[in-house]
Amino acid sequence: MDSIHDDTCPRFEATLELVGRRWTGSILVAAGRGARRFGEYRAMISGISDRLLSQRLKQLEAEGLIERTVIPSTPVQIHYRLAPEGEELVEALMPLARWNMRRSGARGGGWIPAA
Repeated sequence: MDSIHDDTCPRFEATLELVGRRWTGSILVAAGRGARRFGEYRAMISGISDRLLSQRLKQLEAEGLIERTVIPSTPVQIHYRLAPEGEELVEALMPLARWNMRRSGARGGGWIPAA
């Protein structure tokens, strides 16, 4: 029997920790639903602070899940969007979101990101 501590286990745990960070799922869903500018994320994600949104966007960019584009205009505009790996991650999370909806359906909770 293989050990659960082979090379794949710590990498998978790191992915789960990344996705499980507070607001990360909401940010990925907002990006998938078309949020591009910082204010659009704030409008779609009720309760997140500017500081934490900025921090999470930077983390997701560093992980290659969000792409950041600076548009040299006056004033400078910054746009965010899902990177291809971010799109793959959201797609991979869809079955989990559907499972959550079925599981919590009787309690009225859960969400499913836009396809």
